[in-house]
Amino acid sequence: MRLTARFVQHAPIGWHCDGRGLYLQCAAAADGAICRSWAYRYVMNGRQRYMGLGSVADISLAEAREKAAGARKLRLEGIDPLEARQARRAAARLEAAKAMTFGQCVEAYLQAHEAAWRNEKHRAQWRMTLTEYCKSISDLPVQAIDTDLVLKVLTPLWKTRTETASRLRGRIERVLAWAKGRGLRDGDNPARWSGHLKEMLAAPAKIAAVQHHAALPYAQIPDFMAELRNRDSLAAKALEFTILTAARTGEVTGAQWSEIDFDAKCWTIPSNRMKAGQEHKVPLCERAVKILQSLDRRGGPVFPLSNVSMGMLDLLRSLRPGLTVHGFRSTFMDWAHEMTNYPKTAIDMSLAHKLDNKVERAYRRGDLYIKRTKLMANWGEYCGKPISKPISTAAVISLRTRP
Repeated sequence: MRLTARFVQHAPIGWHCDGRGLYLQCAAAADGAICRSWAYRYVMNGRQRYMGLGSVADISLAEAREKAAGARKLRLEGIDPLEARQARRAAARLEAAKAMTFGQCVEAYLQAHEAAWRNEKHRAQWRMTLTEYCKSISDLPVQAIDTDLVLKVLTPLWKTRTETASRLRGRIERVLAWAKGRGLRDGDNPARWSGHLKEMLAAPAKIAAVQHHAALPYAQIPDFMAELRNRDSLAAKALEFTILTAARTGEVTGAQWSEIDFDAKCWTIPSNRMKAGQEHKVPLCERAVKILQSLDRRGGPVFPLSNVSMGMLDLLRSLRPGLTVHGFRSTFMDWAHEMTNYPKTAIDMSLAHKLDNKVERAYRRGDLYIKRTKLMANWGEYCGKPISKPISTAAVISLRTRP
């Protein structure tokens, strides 16, 4: 203990030993002042080491001696004090990294998975539900999210917006599972349904019946298609093409001319635009081909509307209020099952449905393209049937007796 508090404050440039490895280091600063700091100098495994203990402005002489004493104790245990401090700092940084909030985990999860979501609307729904409805837990550490907090988010929505709440629960479960996989939390997932929230919330199916897309009865399709053909708008052609191909709205709105083979009368939708993630070949009936031939083929998109889906929906609302574009897939399926003898598998493949039977999915290698070509040709013929005509009043003969 060679140094004094007074000397420390006025020590000149150089190294000043207090004893037992503790030094006061004084160096000139750029502005001419003297910077004074503490250092512990020792030898470990034949190497000379210097361990900074802090500035004189922050660490007093007594505190510096206490820190040096702690370092000497570690050396007696065979521990390098400098490496021990580096390990503590690394652990502290790791703990700080682990203290991610639920909102930060949501962002990280979305960034990790958004590339796999082909539908922009799907991406927007994930982000909206996990941010808007989870505001009360967004700033909380993810390891603090428990069952009560999950219920706090879900309960207000469960009875009034059941389907949305059910999807939100699944998305929260996925985010928390991601956080556990990254080592940010442990224990059971508080958003899991089976054996947990199932016992605390009413089953969604018992609260609100599933709302299916409104569909036009297939018997009315010929008349409806005749109305579409009388309209020369691009939205009308897009809607008619959608019905004739039994395709999803997103598949039609994203259609490119490079996907159309006029010689083979086939539309090949790439896997990245299909819901099932598999390439889908759509046989084109004669009317579908004529619609394509009537369009301008100089651009990339087949239907270059700024918003094709809204254009089709607005047109449909003006013709048949209450119907949805997607509902025409149900119309096609009802017609195929009730009016034809084609196998269910061919009908499901025409709709690009995933086969329910796992064994059949594993062994079926073909796509029943020949059968589907005939099926879609028959559908096109049915859609093009002459419209029904009302009975003329001139042909009605009154059977009343004359007075």
